[in-house]
Amino acid sequence: MSDKKSQTMVARLVGTAAALAAAWIVQQGIAQGWKAKTGHKPPKPDDDSDAGVAELVAAAALTGALVAVARVLATRGTARFTAKHDDKDLNPLD
Repeated sequence: MSDKKSQTMVARLVGTAAALAAAWIVQQGIAQGWKAKTGHKPPKPDDDSDAGVAELVAAAALTGALVAVARVLATRGTARFTAKHDDKDLNPLD
């Protein structure tokens, strides 16, 4: 009944938490880097700032790409970690 492709609930939760943490860290890094380069925070779609369309597109593309890569790497890393360990080591209910 135990399938090597299936993940335990704990592994899924850890993977989700790692992906969210990675996305948050990347967003914070982008915000600090953007502020250091331009002198202001990156524009957001709902801001009423005077940011141009080019700046909005650049910020969205950069943020989207880096967050997506960070989430994929975090999820894959978590999957590799959980695959190396026995399900019983990760699931306290067993």
